[in-house]
Amino acid sequence: MTFKLWSIGGMGAAAARKSDAPVWRLMTFEDLRVAELYEVLRLRSEVFVVEQQCLFQDMDGTDQKAMHLLGVQHGELQAYARCFAAGVKFPEASFGRVLIRQSARGAGLGHALIDQAIAAIGQVWGPQAIRIGAQLQLSAFYGQHGFVDVGKNYLEDCIPHLEMLRPV
Repeated sequence: MTFKLWSIGGMGAAAARKSDAPVWRLMTFEDLRVAELYEVLRLRSEVFVVEQQCLFQDMDGTDQKAMHLLGVQHGELQAYARCFAAGVKFPEASFGRVLIRQSARGAGLGHALIDQAIAAIGQVWGPQAIRIGAQLQLSAFYGQHGFVDVGKNYLEDCIPHLEMLRPV
C-alpha cells in the first residue's frame, strides 16, 4: 500500500524519501481513506490480538474522536498511535494503541513514535500535560520520554497497566 507523504515536525517528506526515516502522517478519523483505516485496524489486530494473545474489543467507539498518527516506511505502515484531546480518555491529553510492527522493532522507531505523538498533541491542542495508560512492562520506556508513574496500577484485558503522566 502506498501512502501520501506528509510530515509533522522533523524533516520534510522529500528528505524522508531520501533517507530511511519514516514519514509521519497525522489525520482525523474522517481523513483516513478506507485502505488506510483497513491497514491501521489490521496492524492493531496483528499486534494486540494475535501477537499479545489478547482477545478484546479494539474498536471501542473512540477512534472517531482521535487524531491518528501513522508512521510509514518503505511504503508500509510500521508505527501507529492514536492521540486524544484532554477530556476524552483522561482529564489530560493522551495517546494510546501505541504499536510498532514486529519486523520494525529494535531500531528506535518506538522512541520516534512517542516523540511524534508528544509533538502532535502539542501542535494540535497546545503544550500540556499528557496522561497515558501504559503496559507495566513498558514503564521504563515511557520514563525515557518524561512520563512518571502516578501510582494507579490496573489490569486491562488481562495485561498489567499503570497510569503515567508527563507534566507540561
